[in-house]
Amino acid sequence: MAKVSASTSHTVAATPEQVLAALSDYQTVRPRILPEQYRDFTVVEGGQGDGTVATWTLQATKKRARDVRASVRVAGDTITETDANSSMVTTYRVAPAGQGTEVTTTTEWTGAGGIGGFFEKTFAPLGLKKIQAQVLENLSRQVG
Repeated sequence: MAKVSASTSHTVAATPEQVLAALSDYQTVRPRILPEQYRDFTVVEGGQGDGTVATWTLQATKKRARDVRASVRVAGDTITETDANSSMVTTYRVAPAGQGTEVTTTTEWTGAGGIGGFFEKTFAPLGLKKIQAQVLENLSRQVG
C-alpha cells in the first residue's frame, strides 16, 4: 500500500487572516464553496475552526463515493481535516503572496495494493485536483 496524494494551490485576493477565517467557517462559508461532488455536508460539532466535526459524502467519480467524518484542527496557518472513516487527511495552508494569499490544499491517504493501487495512485489524484481547484476558485469568489 502506497501513499496517494493530490495537491492544488490558488492565489486569493484577500489577507491570510480573511482566508483562514473563511476556510475555518464550516457553518456558513464551507457549504457555499463546496462543489457538487460534496453531498450531504453537515456540521456535527462546533462549526468554527478547531474542534469542528463535519460529515459529508465525497462523490469523486460516478462509481466512487467516500463517506467522510472529518475532525478539524487549526494550528497557525494550517487547517487539518482528519477522516475518522479512512486514512484520508486534508490540509489547507495559507501564506502571504504579494497582495493576496496563496492557499494550498493537499489530500493524502493510504491507497490500495496491487494493480488497483497502481490505477488509484495514477488516476485518483487527477480527479481530486479538479475538485480541489473548484473549492479554491469558489473560496476566491467568496472572499476575494
